[in-house]
Amino acid sequence: MVKALVLTGYGVNCDDETAFAFRKSGAEASIVHVNDLIAKPSMLKDFGILVFPGGFSYGDDSGSGNALANKIRNKLWEPLMEFVDSKKLVIGICNGFQVISNLGLLPGFEGKYGERTVALAHNDSARYECRWVSLKGFSKKCVFTRGIDEIRLPVAHGEGKFTASDEVFAKLVENDQIVFRYAEGNDVAKGEFPFNPNGSMDDVAGICDLSGRILGLMPHPERNIFFTQQADWPLQKEILKRSKKPLPKESAGLKIFRNAVDFAKENGL
Repeated sequence: MVKALVLTGYGVNCDDETAFAFRKSGAEASIVHVNDLIAKPSMLKDFGILVFPGGFSYGDDSGSGNALANKIRNKLWEPLMEFVDSKKLVIGICNGFQVISNLGLLPGFEGKYGERTVALAHNDSARYECRWVSLKGFSKKCVFTRGIDEIRLPVAHGEGKFTASDEVFAKLVENDQIVFRYAEGNDVAKGEFPFNPNGSMDDVAGICDLSGRILGLMPHPERNIFFTQQADWPLQKEILKRSKKPLPKESAGLKIFRNAVDFAKENGL
């Protein structure tokens, strides 16, 4: 069975629901405290998927995801690189996206990791944004988003504005590493609030590394795995009932986790 390690620690608060989403997708998910992983880094070899869930690690006191990233860099860098070099999967959601960006796991140009070249800055609104957003899928190489062209997910962050130099951003586009962009209707958000909730450059909501095996995204797929978690589920329920169609139990966010588990199975991870 595919095994996912969901990392937790002080201030991480989305570990339970993220582990649950992986279990719903057919994986065996274990929640492991960062201190326990530091004490026994060899346990990473037992897992095929490494998960950095959302939250406010260390209270975001030194910048979102920065303290946890520094702790991992100082205590776990070699086993982390062995994990990545084994062609296994990594996903960072919200605070986890901030952590893996600070670690330099993204964007991973030329397969090189460790240099921080992208950042998630304070939202343009200068406040915490908690709302549902529409996303358009762009990358054809990302393992986690195969078959996802459009999706609605909630965001909940104060520092989610994706930023990078023009040179880095051009390489992301050229390499097909832009995974999701915020959208309005059938088009991208074009920077318009609240469709783009944080002011991210070119509406970027998620990117992957060059291999497509490491994904970082600000919206929370683990918060939209059931039909009744959708913001408009009562309306959708009535539409389906009047059309004499069955009510689904699952929702779109679960596909991101299923894609990861299926890929891991296909590749013996």
